[in-house]
Amino acid sequence: MATASDNNGDQQLKLYSYHRSSCSFRVRIALNLKGLKYEYKAVNLLKGEQFSPEFRKLNPIGYVPVLVDGDLAVSDSFAILLYLEEKYPQHPLLPKDLQRKAINFQAANIVCSSIQPLQNLAVLNYIEERVSPDAKIEWAKVHIEKGFAALEDLLRNYAGRYATGDEVSFADLFLAPQIHAAFTRFNLDMTRFPLLSRLHEAYNEIPAFVDARPDKQPDAPS
Repeated sequence: MATASDNNGDQQLKLYSYHRSSCSFRVRIALNLKGLKYEYKAVNLLKGEQFSPEFRKLNPIGYVPVLVDGDLAVSDSFAILLYLEEKYPQHPLLPKDLQRKAINFQAANIVCSSIQPLQNLAVLNYIEERVSPDAKIEWAKVHIEKGFAALEDLLRNYAGRYATGDEVSFADLFLAPQIHAAFTRFNLDMTRFPLLSRLHEAYNEIPAFVDARPDKQPDAPS
């Protein structure tokens, strides 16, 4: 997106992103929900552009996403989302209720600490090289299924239309990309996870989520 919205004044946001990155996907959803326009800066992970000196200046560890807001560069999706929540409070993503806020953080951390890092590109490439292409998919499925089972248990008594109630919240931004990848990338049998499957259907009805999907991004394969 080429111009900044009124919601963030004259300063244009820039998002360094890769279309299939679930971490970038989370941030794209948040930007859409908050009505923030931004410039999409594609980083091709398959070509190793994340390891370029230019990108390493933005994020020394070489991961997407990175959000640039004026002179500030924020990396790591969790940090970016908390930053957006503080600076751009429209469409708040964290509930006021302390217990539900804690559940949001728990669900988000299951995804970003116990699932996604174990099935990211670097890990899967390593397993493919050291073991086999088939082994990397089985590895990913084992860890996704373990995390999904935990999420089903955690959210059972909190979920409404969405993860922790009837309003989209912080946890949904982490769940949507991970569930989408389970369906489209890893062909996971989701019949074991009825709650997450129902949430997936609900997310597919929200334009802010649909527009953030990998296939909708400028760098997605045509």
